[in-house]
Amino acid sequence: MTGQRTPGFNTLAIHAGAQPDPATGARVTPIYQTTSYVFDNAEHAAALFNLEAFGNIYTRIMNPTQAVLEARVAALEGGTAALAAASGHAAQLLAFHVLLEPGDEFIASRQLYGGSINQFNHAFKKFGWNVVWADGNDPASFEAAITPKTKLIFIESIANPGGIVLDVPAIAAIAKKAGIPLLVDNTLATPYLFRPKEHGADIVLHSLTKFIGGQGNSVGGILVDCGTFDWMKSGRYPTLSQPNPSYHGMVMAETFGNFAFAIAARVLSLRDLGPAIAPLNAFLFINGVETLPLRMARHCENALAVASWLEKHPKVGWVNYAGLPGNRYRPLAERLVPKGAGAVFTFGLKGGYDAGLKLVANVELFSHLANIGDTRSLIIHPASTTHSQLTPEQRALAGAGDDVVRLSVGLEDSADIIADLDQALAAA
Repeated sequence: MTGQRTPGFNTLAIHAGAQPDPATGARVTPIYQTTSYVFDNAEHAAALFNLEAFGNIYTRIMNPTQAVLEARVAALEGGTAALAAASGHAAQLLAFHVLLEPGDEFIASRQLYGGSINQFNHAFKKFGWNVVWADGNDPASFEAAITPKTKLIFIESIANPGGIVLDVPAIAAIAKKAGIPLLVDNTLATPYLFRPKEHGADIVLHSLTKFIGGQGNSVGGILVDCGTFDWMKSGRYPTLSQPNPSYHGMVMAETFGNFAFAIAARVLSLRDLGPAIAPLNAFLFINGVETLPLRMARHCENALAVASWLEKHPKVGWVNYAGLPGNRYRPLAERLVPKGAGAVFTFGLKGGYDAGLKLVANVELFSHLANIGDTRSLIIHPASTTHSQLTPEQRALAGAGDDVVRLSVGLEDSADIIADLDQALAAA
């Protein structure tokens, strides 16, 4: 893809980062199922290990199949570089490992995936990284939470499980004013609906497991470096701005410029912590991303139809889908995600906790499981599953109260999706 014209999103989803295999002419990117790679000579090996040349050393650090996936997602998000990892949680770990030191703080929206809340509240504390919670519905709460120890703001563009739309530009302006990077988990929106870089984000994260892959057959995560943050300016990010002893005093930000974060995450954090993505999974995600725009359009169309039907059902107390007229997030959705409000949303059952358990036990077309973003329609009762480790107060703040049911609306005929919910609600 050369020349003056910038390819469109659909074209990038199919072609970005890939060429026919030079050894065989294979048009589809092969699965490079290898642990290591032959060096040309001793000088070539030394140049690779010293970061004086780009190339493959060991699949824990990078792999040619992985490289195509990274280039493609970076192109879709408008970033300078990307790094794929074994899971979305692994990608978060790598990002925080680059940016934070023991004793540092970061601010996160309360409206997050339950696994991220647990990771931040418990696992990250063992590294000395301390979370301060803010209200994703109130950008001013992020500014109020900033202290001299704050090194990062973390949000989801469309929050899981509630499906709420956050005012990313407003939060980005607060981060910029404070001189700290904004990391946006864009899993639910995908770059088809929303590109965080265009609204002030510095780093973008995806659980590839969800809509990017779209098939529910593999686990992975990815970080995208937007190339927008000046890591040298404040001196508060020593991994990037100070000489690194493991690379003979190299300063990552000086050497690699606007993709220094992605390089540091690979050659320092991934190298030593080790959550590498499997080549087979990278291959499956490449295949998935090729149909991303087609799938997301259908996901959004079906989700709106299902949410509109649920809103009128006598056993449903409320529906929170930003695509619905009158929803509190509709103005933000029209401004930030005009192509659709995604496929994940929540609704509340008038029968509360017990009704939620009965509903998920009686679906037939829907699958009751802990995932989102599949071609298949998925359902879960967060209070008894994904958010069950949280206190009732934490669940309520995260949008996962006792009456809440989360749907990930798939690609089936919308009439069949609605019919299954209708019979399950009758049984509940």
